[in-house]
Amino acid sequence: MMNDQELLRYSRQILLQHVDIEGQLRLKSSRALIVGLGGLGSPVALYLAAAGVGELHLADFDTVDLTNLQRQIIHDTDSVGLSKVDSAIRRLSAINPEILLLAHRSALDADSLAAAVAAVDVVLDCSD
Repeated sequence: MMNDQELLRYSRQILLQHVDIEGQLRLKSSRALIVGLGGLGSPVALYLAAAGVGELHLADFDTVDLTNLQRQIIHDTDSVGLSKVDSAIRRLSAINPEILLLAHRSALDADSLAAAVAAVDVVLDCSD
């Protein structure tokens, strides 16, 4: 079920014949793991959050550097020195407060990667 705010937020998508209410509800119930929040992971995370994917698991062990900002569009000058995960969470929460954001701030080893993959529907490898 979607509340009135969600119906308004996603109304343009819901109007699309191939999305409709059913498709938007599927997005809302979806869980994605994004590994890497740099040049590729940044726009991926922004678009998935804006589209209403209900749960985003964000994995990156790096911090934001000034040299990242021209290509890692989820981060900004105020994020320099922060973990990329924390920077992304701040930005994604501002874009869509309706979604759940889960942080993986350390490098994923075999065990933690297996657990993270098991917890989601899709994995997007945006690492470099």
